[in-house]
Amino acid sequence: MDRRSLLQGLAVGAAAIPVTQAVAAEKAAASGAPPPTEVAVPGSTALEVTPLDPAYFNPGRFKGKTIVITGFARGMGRAAATRAAREGANIVGVDWLPDEARATAAAITAEGGKIAYMVGNVAKTEDCDRLVALAVEIFGGVDLALNNAGVMDGVYSGDPIDLAKQRALVFAPIDRASDEYWDNVFATNAAGVFKSMRAELRQMKAQGRGGAIVNVASIAGLTGLAGNPAYVASKHAVNGLTANAAIDFAPYGIRVNSVNMAATDTPMVARAGKLVAEINKAGNADNMGRMSRSSVTRPNGSTSAVVSVMTS
Repeated sequence: MDRRSLLQGLAVGAAAIPVTQAVAAEKAAASGAPPPTEVAVPGSTALEVTPLDPAYFNPGRFKGKTIVITGFARGMGRAAATRAAREGANIVGVDWLPDEARATAAAITAEGGKIAYMVGNVAKTEDCDRLVALAVEIFGGVDLALNNAGVMDGVYSGDPIDLAKQRALVFAPIDRASDEYWDNVFATNAAGVFKSMRAELRQMKAQGRGGAIVNVASIAGLTGLAGNPAYVASKHAVNGLTANAAIDFAPYGIRVNSVNMAATDTPMVARAGKLVAEINKAGNADNMGRMSRSSVTRPNGSTSAVVSVMTS
C-alpha cells in the first residue's frame, strides 16, 4: 500500500494493493516461521502492480485544501501527510506519540509544508472535537479527512514490548481474549473512527461546500484474520461506519470511502510480528495468521490466484 492509494481516495477513489507471495515467503523466512501454504482460487487472476517511485507527487493537487489526518506521526499516516503537504495541502494532525508527532511535523515544515498538530487520543470525544477546532482556527475549515489511527492490540503503541506484563492486552483467540484487549482495540479502531468522523462531518456539513473522507480499514475488515478477533471485528465496524456515512452525507456532497489493504510495512505491523514471535517463544499457540494473494502460472500457460496463509 503506498501513499498514492490513500490520497486517491480523497481525490477520486482508492484502491488497495495486495502483498505478493514472494513478500509473504520472505517475511516467513526472516521470522523463522514455516513458509506460506498456497491455496489456489479457481477462475481468478492476481495482477502484479509496480509501485510508483516513493518520491513522486502531484504538484498542486491539494493546493488550498485542509486535510485532517489521525495517526499522522508514523507509518501510513506520516506517508500520507508528507505526500499531501508536498501536493499543497494544509495538514492538521493528531497522534498519541508525542516524539514521533513532533518529528513528522518538523520534517514537513522543513520541506516548506504547512502543518498544525496536537497530541491526543481519537478514543476521546474532546480530542476529536479539538482537532477539528484546530483546523478551523489555523486554516479556516476542513475539506478532507484521513482517519488512519488504528491499533492491532490493546497496549499503548509507545510502550516497549513486555509480554509478561502485557499479555492480557495482546491479541488472542476469542476463548482466551480479555475484556481489556477487546475494549482498547475497539476504543481506537471503531469508536475512534466514529468520533473522528462525527467531528469532521459536522464541520463539513456546516461549511456547505462538500468534502471527502477516507477511513483506513484493512483486509481484516473484509475477511478473517486468525488470532486477533478485536482487530477483525473493529475493522469490519470501520467499513460499516463508512457505508453508513456515505449514504447519510451524499446529499451534502461529502464522499466517504474506506481503503482495505493487506500486509503493509509499518511500525504497527512490525510490532505485531514481534509480539507473535514472543508468544511463540513462550510456547503459546495463539498464532496470528496472515493472508496474501499472488498469481501462479501453470505449465499450460494458464494463470490463477493463490491465497497464502501464514502463521508466524
